[in-house]
Formats: sequence, structure tokens, C-alpha cells
Amino acid sequence: MGRISLELVPRTPEELRSNLELVKEKIKGVDLINIPDLLRLETRSWQGAAIAQDYYPAVMPHIRAIDVNLAEPLAMRPELRQSGITEVLVIEGDPPQDMTHKVYPTITTDVIQKFHQEMPEVKVYAGIDQYRGSMRQELYRIHRKLQAGAVGFFTQPFFDMRLLEMYADMLEGQNVYWGITPVTSERSQSYWEMKNNVIFPKDFQPTIEWSIEFGCKVRDFAKQHGDNLYLMPIRGNLEAYLEGILG
Repeated sequence: MGRISLELVPRTPEELRSNLELVKEKIKGVDLINIPDLLRLETRSWQGAAIAQDYYPAVMPHIRAIDVNLAEPLAMRPELRQSGITEVLVIEGDPPQDMTHKVYPTITTDVIQKFHQEMPEVKVYAGIDQYRGSMRQELYRIHRKLQAGAVGFFTQPFFDMRLLEMYADMLEGQNVYWGITPVTSERSQSYWEMKNNVIFPKDFQPTIEWSIEFGCKVRDFAKQHGDNLYLMPIRGNLEAYLEGILG
């Protein structure tokens, strides 16, 4: 099997350290820590990734393309180099809730190329959103990101093995991290349906048990094909979810 990546939200440095300590002590098999970049939080992704390095040598901050001004050097470059971070995940990024945070019309391929120009020592990964449009449209975006220099991809969470297998055929030979996340309430299910256009399979149940059972299927698929796994647990069921899949 390839690497197992775990996403941890840096709500506060203290909570991040607490979760890292829990995972390090009780969960076996995690190889890589992903840190998302959320504007509502004070800790930026590369700052959270620097904290995670105290627990795991392999860390990967998310970089929001719309935060990057192409006319200036990468703002996070000094901190990335100081921390010795050598992998990043470039995503589009959601617009801010209020416009006090300045954003730019920058797209992911621009930022991938900018990293190659300014930080060639960094491996740049890109995202796959299997829900934003047709498979043909997403495949075109994937090819553009590969041409820009992406070395691999992290998907949005899957909830249906049939869709995952279709994407696996399409992405054969690529370095892919298959995403999974627990959906344990009707409210959470509605969020994924309304905001991310997910269509859940007929047998879906918004329970931790269903999420763990499905996560194990994706884990076994990744192991069988030598692919990677990308776990995105939510606060409140971190330990139970991870133990159910990796325990």
C-alpha cells in the first residue's frame, strides 16, 4: 500500500497538538499529516504543518490558489523553507465570507508553476473534485495540472465504490490519494448534497458504522492497487473513526 494521509484542522495550536499526540499514541499506520488552510482560523496551514513536524516528519500544508498574488513572491515561502517543508497541496480555495481578506483571480495551475519557479525543491500536489462537473471536465483539469507540474492528486471524499472505481480507471498510473470522511448526521449529509453535489448510494446511512465500513472498503481497494488513502475525520469522532479503519 502507498501512504496513509490524515487531515487535521488547526483550530488552535493546542488542539492540533492534542490531536497529534492522540494519533501518534493510539493510531498506527499514518504516514503523512495534511493541514487545511481555513480563513476563519488564526493558524495558517503552513504554521500548523510546522507544529505537526514535531510528531510526523511528513507534513503537507494546503495552499489556496486565490490567496496567491502572482505579481509577488510566494508569501509563505520563508516559513516553508524555515520549517523544511517539501510537499504542498494546492487547491482553488473558497472565497472569504467577507471581503476584508484580499483574494486574486489566480488558478491552481498558476500556483503549481509558481512553486516550480520559486521553490523547485517542493513537490506540489493538486486536488480532484469529482462532484463539480462531468468526468470529462475533471479529466481536462487533471491533465492541465499535470502539465503544470503536479506530482499527484488528493480527491474529495468518496461515498460510492462504483464512482471510485470509474475514477481509478481514468487515473491509472497516477499518484492518487483516495479521500474518505465520516458523515454521521442528516445535517452533514445535507451539507454534502447541497454544497458539494454528492449523490449518496441507496444503502447509505449517516452513521459512524456505515462510514467506517465504507472507509475499510476504500482502504482495501487502495492496498490492493498500491494507492494512497486520505482520511478526513471530523472533530468528535476522530479516535473511533481512525481506529475503525486503521486499528
